[in-house]
Amino acid sequence: MSVSIEQKSSKPPRYCNGRLMAACCFCIVLLFSNTPTLAEEVVVAIKRGTPNTKPVSRYVLSAIFGMRLTTWPDGSAIRVFVLPDDNLVHATFCKQVLQIFPHQLRNAWDRLVYSGTGQAPEVLSSELEIRTHIASTPGAIGYLTKENLDDSVAILPVE
Repeated sequence: MSVSIEQKSSKPPRYCNGRLMAACCFCIVLLFSNTPTLAEEVVVAIKRGTPNTKPVSRYVLSAIFGMRLTTWPDGSAIRVFVLPDDNLVHATFCKQVLQIFPHQLRNAWDRLVYSGTGQAPEVLSSELEIRTHIASTPGAIGYLTKENLDDSVAILPVE
């Protein structure tokens, strides 16, 4: 009676294919990614008739929404209106327009508030509320999806 010993192959098993592993990793990243998707484009909205309707850079917009820039070029006060941190439109605005994460913006506001050197923007509960506040407040700025725009607000172009 002879016993044969199988030789182990130096090849990895077929299921460890590199492409398959890459595809699995990609699927896992997509599954656990918390990047919101929003069909509508988010735009920066200002009060109609605000003197500054020239395009602004992302840097200036970050300073405005980060509460570091508090006056328009004509000297009037900027009033910033935003949605809650967990709102999909807020997250989309932060990531697509400001190119930061919502928690980074919140940390900047918290630093200003807790150090006593500034204040956080006014947080409203809906886009309708933001549109109403922007339309009725001098120097107001916020963000809306294009579907929630009307003639009471203007779009501030971003470069």
